[in-house]
Amino acid sequence: MNASSELLKELRLERGKAPPPPPSRRGLWIGLGVAALAIVAVVAWLLLGRDSAPEVRTAPVAPIASSAGGSGGASVLDASGYVVARRMATVSAKVTGRVQEVLIEEGMRVEEGQVLARLDPIDADAQRTLAASQVAAARAQIDSVQAQLADAEANAKRLSQLVGQQLVSRAQYDQAIAQRDSLRAQLATAQRNAQVAGDQLRIAGHGVDNTIVRAPFSGIVTAKAAQPGEIVSPLATGGFTRTGIGTIVDMESLEVEVEVGESYIGRVQPKMPVETVLNAYPDWRIPGEVIAIIPAADRGKATVKVRVALKEKDPRIVPDMGVRVSFLERPSDASGEQKPQGVRAPAAAVVQRDGAEVAFALGDEDRVEQRALKTGATSGSERIVLSGLRAGETVVLDPPETLKDGDRVRLASDSR
Repeated sequence: MNASSELLKELRLERGKAPPPPPSRRGLWIGLGVAALAIVAVVAWLLLGRDSAPEVRTAPVAPIASSAGGSGGASVLDASGYVVARRMATVSAKVTGRVQEVLIEEGMRVEEGQVLARLDPIDADAQRTLAASQVAAARAQIDSVQAQLADAEANAKRLSQLVGQQLVSRAQYDQAIAQRDSLRAQLATAQRNAQVAGDQLRIAGHGVDNTIVRAPFSGIVTAKAAQPGEIVSPLATGGFTRTGIGTIVDMESLEVEVEVGESYIGRVQPKMPVETVLNAYPDWRIPGEVIAIIPAADRGKATVKVRVALKEKDPRIVPDMGVRVSFLERPSDASGEQKPQGVRAPAAAVVQRDGAEVAFALGDEDRVEQRALKTGATSGSERIVLSGLRAGETVVLDPPETLKDGDRVRLASDSR
């Protein structure tokens, strides 16, 4: 009994005593806040560190030999000119007619003999049909005369035997001979008429072929001058009549024409090495050589025209582009001459740091490496670097004063 009472007392709730407080979570929230602040700080450091990287422009380092296509000579004269095509043609039909269809567009490449356009052939077809009928009539005339001649020859042969036997008169025999000879002459005339008719048929065939306009050589179509329904004529002088179908340029025949002042033409010689720079691509140097000096001067401009060949063929070179040509000294033929040393770097990439000339080469992960340089002469916007850089490397142009070895940079959109 006492044991049961004790057990009941243990199960009794004490209403006046407060329940124990729950465990505190303040430390947990403090820890989570510190972790979040750390994550935000790391992300901000990465973003701000990336954005703080200076934006720079870059350019490649080129070997010295590429400046003049292996000539290695210095410029003795500069002149401006244009790219021209030695082989260019505005293609037209040989006859006057209405355009039926045009099969070319600007920029299309065509091969020699390819059909460019067709004229309405109705008149030419009618002429050819008439000529074919004349040929058939001439051949029928030949067959008729040949049949008559065969009969006349047989008659003359019989009469020759009878006149010997004095069975027919000599006059009758002579008449048969004359008839035979007359038919022989008629046969010769008919055969010649048939030949003339055949020649007329061939001419009529050429007339039909002249309604088809073909490419005289392989090239690129640079202009489309006619549309279906228009009248074209090689003899058109105005009005609504076209003179051509389109213009074709042989891109393999492109060269440069420059005008050199009379006072300096003595510096230019045939086969002289040159360096050509297109106005559209100022950083692209194209090697070449002088083809010829035109033996005539322009009285108004006091200039002489010089033809220059391009040693590189590229689709970027198109007719009428403006160019700048540098005429270079001939390389020395001495066997003991050393090859040019070093590379060509943009002059804007060479700066002073602590009294020395340095450049910043772009490495992996867009980090720069400071290079001590040994430099040579300056040629225009370029600097000869004898040591410190290699051909093919990329250097930073106009590096900021704060740029240091190992810094990360951001490349500008116009970097090369």
